[in-house]
Amino acid sequence: MRAIERRAFLLAALAVAPLASCSPAPSASLVQRRRAGTLVRAGQDRTGHPRDVFGGLRIDAKVPPEDTTGDLYIIEHTDEAKGGPPRHVHHAQDEWFYVLKGAYRIDIGEERFDLSPGDSILAPREVPHVWTHVSEGEGRLIIAFQPAGQMESFLGALAEMGSAPAPEVMASLFASHGMTMLGAPLPVG
Repeated sequence: MRAIERRAFLLAALAVAPLASCSPAPSASLVQRRRAGTLVRAGQDRTGHPRDVFGGLRIDAKVPPEDTTGDLYIIEHTDEAKGGPPRHVHHAQDEWFYVLKGAYRIDIGEERFDLSPGDSILAPREVPHVWTHVSEGEGRLIIAFQPAGQMESFLGALAEMGSAPAPEVMASLFASHGMTMLGAPLPVG
């Protein structure tokens, strides 16, 4: 190898080396699962522990963080009534929404979007957003968080509460899971 080619190769290798150390090496069981595939049937939760939050929504993990060494968390979110979370910002996760059923209104930054089945939208990290189910009957979303961060733990904590807490308790819960609560939910009417 000529000196200039060798130098370029070494510089490229040094540039990529830190990236390789950003994610832990997958465990042997994770590698085996990836080779085998992971089927999650309709209406099922991959972990076997679906979450019911505030009596009106169900969260099924479709791809839990441990399946991707924390790189991704995908849930199916089922709303039995109109409504949604308070305006908030994720400091470390991008959040992607895909509507399966019903109608949703989503504000990302200063823009408002109305979504129907088959529509999707990305809420980038560090951009405030809020969303709400606005149609009659059941609504269903696929939501992906990348990286997973503390979202699984956050949704578990919500499920343990039983009913919606006071705003200051909710703000503290958001903060302890890497998010900031910025305001009220969107009106549904």
